Amino acid sequence: MTDIFINTDVIIDFLIDRKPYSREAAILFTLIDQRKLKGYSSSLTFSNLYYILRKIETHNKVISKLDNLSDILSILKVEEQTIKNALKSGFADFEDSIQYFCARDNKKISAIITRNTKDYKRSEIPVMTPGDYLKAVST
Repeated sequence: MTDIFINTDVIIDFLIDRKPYSREAAILFTLIDQRKLKGYSSSLTFSNLYYILRKIETHNKVISKLDNLSDILSILKVEEQTIKNALKSGFADFEDSIQYFCARDNKKISAIITRNTKDYKRSEIPVMTPGDYLKAVST
């Protein structure tokens, strides 16, 4: 089974059916649910998701979605060293640098899936859009 880190933007696409991106995100989550992929995200993602989704949905709906999400994704901790690495990384986007170091420090992760590939120029891990990843694994 391949282990992938799913960035916040892709999860939002899936959870709120954000067109045109939700189709590929839904395919990824179907593969995770079928245990053909193992999906990871960070604890930071959950707080970011709550903050974003709470603007458009009730507290109870958001908590329910996050609870369901926590059942299918493995959640990586944001450790002190993760933050220190992110602060010194030179990434243009601090939140993405935290996500990156969470993924990098888990030696099982083979790819970071995001629509913001440009934010991961310094990544040592392959970074792909959902569409590119799905094309790569289907060949």
